[in-house]
Amino acid sequence: MARKSKSNLSELYLEENKDQIYENALAEIQSFELPLGTTLRSVYDDQPNAHQRFMEKLDACIRNHDREIEKMCNFHHQGFVDAITELLKVRADAEKLKVQVTDTNRRLQDAGKEVIAQTEEIIRCRVQQRNITTVVEKLQLCLPVLEMYSKLKEQMKVKRYYSALKTMEQLENLYLPRVSQYRFCQIMIENLPKLREEIKEISMSDLKDFLESIRKHSDRIGETAMKQAQQQKTFSTALQKQNNVNYGRNMHLGRSRILESKNEITLKRTFEEDDEHEEEVLTAQDLVDFSPVYRCLHIYSVLGDGEIFENYYRKQRRKQARLVLQPQSSMHETVEGYRRYFSQIVGFFVVEDHILHVTQGLVTRTYTDELWNMALSKIIAVLRTHSSYCSDPDLVLELKNLIVVFADTLQGYGFPVNRLFDLLFEIRDQYNETLLKKWSGLFRDIFEADNYSPIPVANEEEYKIVISKFPFQDPELDKVRMNHPHILQQSFPKKLPMSQSVPQIYIQVKEFIYASLKFSESLHRSSTEIDDMLRKSTNLLLTRTLSSCLQNLIKKPHIGLTELVQIIINTTHLEQACKYLEDFISNITNISQVTVHTARLYGLSTFKDARHAAEGEIYTKLNQKIDEFIQIADYDWTMSESDGRASGYLMDLINFLRSTFQVFTHLPGKVAQTACMSACQHLSTSLMQMLLDGELKQISMGAIQQFNLDVIQCELFASSEPVPGFQGDTLQLAFIDLRQLLDLFMVWDWSTYLADYGQATSKYLRVSPSTALTLLEKVHRGMKDSSKKNNIFAQFRKNDRDKQKLIETVVKQLRSLVNGMSQHT
Repeated sequence: MARKSKSNLSELYLEENKDQIYENALAEIQSFELPLGTTLRSVYDDQPNAHQRFMEKLDACIRNHDREIEKMCNFHHQGFVDAITELLKVRADAEKLKVQVTDTNRRLQDAGKEVIAQTEEIIRCRVQQRNITTVVEKLQLCLPVLEMYSKLKEQMKVKRYYSALKTMEQLENLYLPRVSQYRFCQIMIENLPKLREEIKEISMSDLKDFLESIRKHSDRIGETAMKQAQQQKTFSTALQKQNNVNYGRNMHLGRSRILESKNEITLKRTFEEDDEHEEEVLTAQDLVDFSPVYRCLHIYSVLGDGEIFENYYRKQRRKQARLVLQPQSSMHETVEGYRRYFSQIVGFFVVEDHILHVTQGLVTRTYTDELWNMALSKIIAVLRTHSSYCSDPDLVLELKNLIVVFADTLQGYGFPVNRLFDLLFEIRDQYNETLLKKWSGLFRDIFEADNYSPIPVANEEEYKIVISKFPFQDPELDKVRMNHPHILQQSFPKKLPMSQSVPQIYIQVKEFIYASLKFSESLHRSSTEIDDMLRKSTNLLLTRTLSSCLQNLIKKPHIGLTELVQIIINTTHLEQACKYLEDFISNITNISQVTVHTARLYGLSTFKDARHAAEGEIYTKLNQKIDEFIQIADYDWTMSESDGRASGYLMDLINFLRSTFQVFTHLPGKVAQTACMSACQHLSTSLMQMLLDGELKQISMGAIQQFNLDVIQCELFASSEPVPGFQGDTLQLAFIDLRQLLDLFMVWDWSTYLADYGQATSKYLRVSPSTALTLLEKVHRGMKDSSKKNNIFAQFRKNDRDKQKLIETVVKQLRSLVNGMSQHT
């Protein structure tokens, strides 16, 4: 029972639940808010007979709504009827009202047409006013942009590119963002990068023009800078001189007043000339417009490409530096070539120095130092090469002056130039070489033009002219001048011992010292160093150039004995003048030889060597002259008797020697004695060789006698003391070999010769067995030939045979002596 009741409750609950579901579905359908498909599907999918039950519920719901509508209509029906009744009552009045309203509206419309027109005009004006206000507002925003853009165009037109870039920057950052919505602003924004590129291209083009301009004007810029440096140096030198003059005024006020006034006038003129030159001379800034560099640098810096610009500028300038440092092939021919070369280099580095000081970062000191070191190496190499081609000392000197000005100019701009001054020392050696070559020609010309005879002076004036050129002292004249000046003129005319070449050589040596000094000036060296350089170069002139010229002169064929004697005299006086040359160098360098160790001149050895060479040449020429006389000797070696007098050639030779030795009176004693001894020895040797000549097969005793007469004349000449200073018969000893040999044959004293041979007290000590044998064989053959030809002596054949036997015996003994000597040897 309980289970049944529980089942009934469950069924009842299910029924109620189903009814609730249908009601909910109907509520959803009535709401028209949710889609019906889902609702209807839930209904139909629930139970097989759910459709029927839902339709029943739906019909019940419709009936309920109809009942409610009917109730509502019944409730409001009487009010509806009353309203209709009232409406019908007022319809007539409404018609009347409509007519009145229509009439009123027509009249109102007619009256309001003008108001409408005015109102429309007011509206239109209000719209225009609003538009104008809007336009003004927008124009107030756009006008600054347009003004700035117009300003930009104007700046571009007048090439104020840096300002144009600043204007662009203001446009982009300040003005254009305010009106970016307008199309013209977009066009401007698109044009600005193009304008920047255009500015970069234009500024770069200007920079290229600038680089081309400074390349063309670098020589003029350099010339201007070098002139200014030279003027500054001249000014400093003049100022120093003025200070020296002022100092001298205090020391020597009384006697130097006129000289100081002249110096002041000269200094004033110098300053005035410098001022005039300074007014005329332009600076680098006057010659070249540097604004393209500044402008381009600023433009690239603003655009953020400063590093690109710096690299480009430095690259182009390096290329220009290489072009500037490349010399012309003919530069060494003229000084203008060197001047143009130096001016271009100075101009280049003056520009770089200016850029260094007026810009920041474009050119650095490290960069300029690196560029200068590269250029300096190239310059030194070029100068070494081209200066080696210079053979004119004047050109080398001008080159040196240019190098000094060049170095001083660049040193004034802060560039190190020590290597240039080191180069000048190399060029100085070359300059000395060119000077030596030039003076070698001058010396040769002087020697060729000299007459090699003593200088004649007719009066004291001519004597003073000579001694003003050459430091010569005549003791006799000095003595007369000191003790008896009134009879000084009686000492003239006279001849000075040296020839014209001596004062000329002395003057040229001094000129050489002056020329060498010119190169040593402005080298920033001390007086001691300059003094040492002058002495070394003068030593080279004396020991090499002058010595070589003297040696060549002595060796020339046309220089005779007289000329050689005069050369010896000349070199003696030049040697004595060397001390005056040393004093001369000390005076021009203001270096005392006492307090400072200085190099000595080697002229003493030079002139001694020249004298020795001249002496040797004298000996040689004397011997050659003797040989010439000997060659014309014409002995009849088969004569039976002598002529009773000496040969003509020998007398001529002796006369020649006598006259020649008279010229030797001005020579030093030893030279004349040596020459005389050498000539006599050579004559003796030549005569001996004539006797012993292998081609001479036989000699008669008559020829021996004639030869003896000639030797006697030689001995007489030697004993006559042709040159003073020989002691006793020293000179005669030159013929002792001949004398003993001839005495042996003339006396026929063979027994004594053979008996005393080998003894120190032998009468015929100077006659060797081989010499005696050779001559004896020739005499023996001569006697044989004479006996055959002359029958008159037939009665003396026995004596002749005895003599021949004696000769044969002597010959055997002599041969044994000769053989014994050879074996001993």
